[in-house]
Amino acid sequence: MPNPVREDITTRDETSFAYIFEQNVTIALKDKSGLVRCNVYRPKGSEKSPVLVTYGPYGKDIPYADFHPKSFSEVNPEHHSPHSAWETPDPAFWTEHGYAVVRADERGTGQSRGKLDTMSRETSEAFFDVVEWAAEQPWSSGKVGLLGISYYAGSQWRVGARQPKGLACMIPWEGMSDYYRDRCRHGGILSNAFIKFWWDRQVVSNQYGRPGRSARNWGVDTIEGDLPEEELVANRQDQTIDNVENNFRDDLYYASKEYTMSDIQVPLLSVANWGGILLHLRGNVEGYTQAGSELKYLRFITGRHDLPFYYKEEVEIQRSFLDAFLKGEDRAGWSTGTAPKVDLVLRKGDVGFNNAESEKTYPRRQETEWPIARTQYTRYYLTSQKELALTPPKERYTKLSYPALGTLESPSLIQFTTPAFETETEITGHIVAHLNVSVSPYSGAPTPSDIDLFLTLRYISPEGKEVFYTGTAGDPVPLCKGWLRVSLRKVSDQHARHRPYLPHRDYYSTDVLPVIPGEVYPVDVEVWPTNVVVEKGGKIVLEVASGDTQGSGIFLHNSSTDRSPEKFQGQNHINFGHGDNYVTLPIIPPQ
Repeated sequence: MPNPVREDITTRDETSFAYIFEQNVTIALKDKSGLVRCNVYRPKGSEKSPVLVTYGPYGKDIPYADFHPKSFSEVNPEHHSPHSAWETPDPAFWTEHGYAVVRADERGTGQSRGKLDTMSRETSEAFFDVVEWAAEQPWSSGKVGLLGISYYAGSQWRVGARQPKGLACMIPWEGMSDYYRDRCRHGGILSNAFIKFWWDRQVVSNQYGRPGRSARNWGVDTIEGDLPEEELVANRQDQTIDNVENNFRDDLYYASKEYTMSDIQVPLLSVANWGGILLHLRGNVEGYTQAGSELKYLRFITGRHDLPFYYKEEVEIQRSFLDAFLKGEDRAGWSTGTAPKVDLVLRKGDVGFNNAESEKTYPRRQETEWPIARTQYTRYYLTSQKELALTPPKERYTKLSYPALGTLESPSLIQFTTPAFETETEITGHIVAHLNVSVSPYSGAPTPSDIDLFLTLRYISPEGKEVFYTGTAGDPVPLCKGWLRVSLRKVSDQHARHRPYLPHRDYYSTDVLPVIPGEVYPVDVEVWPTNVVVEKGGKIVLEVASGDTQGSGIFLHNSSTDRSPEKFQGQNHINFGHGDNYVTLPIIPPQ
């Protein structure tokens, strides 16, 4: 039997901090599926304040300094306080600027009772209840804004689409909007390594009722007491299992997490990081594009995923936007639509990676739309000589081959390179690669029945050195990546979200097409959007591989279940003479 609910747990402190601190305030969920407990941080001397709400699984009571000590040591000191927490707004800073902050433990985590089922419809409905509760409190102005990084951004898209009363604006900062395509199954291929790392370290470690949290410096123990292991297992949907067992968007597991992006109607500032090439970047761009908000803005940044959120200049952007819609103080034209719709950072030159100060030297430019209207979508044709040419080659039937099931430790790939660019050239936007691919079996081995394509775009400086950029964890990454499982090659070209520069796939179980040895399949591979200013004398490389290559970091696709030798082992081929192979790059002409 579950432990009885404690009703006497809320504490209030008005003397220890520069703000009022209420801990473990209980919010009853309308569907009675559990309860949510939150911490409330409020300005002193203010009757009513606008509210910033975060809702997530990482622990409202786990100090940032314990969750990730090295990261916390590098965060802008203006956002250091006893209540700083990973990827969330710092209460000391925001209460000083007139905001109340509500930080809630997601249902099934921390002190919030119920089933742990991250990114599910049910937990988004619980988030809905939290937003409406925050708007109704006597200390609230009735206006709620959402602000947070990664998970605390990804959950914003879902609750925003549910249109809770009181929600006035949102800033999803580097957070995936499409659970299947952005996070779990890139091109249909399971991104298993990050999911396991994330789940084990950051989520199940904080499950409601898990013993020993305090002893591990991982927040505080569950107030109602520990739960036995069998009850903990029964109380959670394990992502490391569910994402292996479910392959398609019409599987109930994935289908239950879907929503309509155009239902998001509140003012929106979507912040995308060019270096987030394996988790967040696509979601912020597509979230912005598909949201139904009349007032919506897209801002690009560079740097690690944990630090830019707290940079002084970025915080001022956040505060300016929030002030406009939560306080009625518009200093930049957000509420009138005169603020720049798209604010780009242009990656020009080699400034190194994981160096915040050097990256701040990148120039910025404003645009009025995304994608940029003057984009010249330009084909670069692959040749059997491993070139990328501006004119279609006349090729006889031939193929370039590479082993299937390459790994990061033993990559299997082919690279195609442009000639040196004769003039400085900007590439900004969406990318598609069109390839004619096939597979053949090894002698004495099982017959392969699928092909996984891993594409990478790289930039080579005029000095002949590859330029690396800052990845999610501060690791060196190339320009961008793209993926496709060839059995899921079917494109829904009549879908409203299909665009020539971004092919739409439903990834339904009914979309699976056969892959048999010897047959040549023309496929269009979505490559995530990117930006680079190619200097005169620089080159672009398109890499086609059969597994993860440099720049993948912890986001590996190496599940022996999802990518079994029985299904994939063999020799992969890019075929010439069966139609053109090309990559379409978004070239931006000078203004």
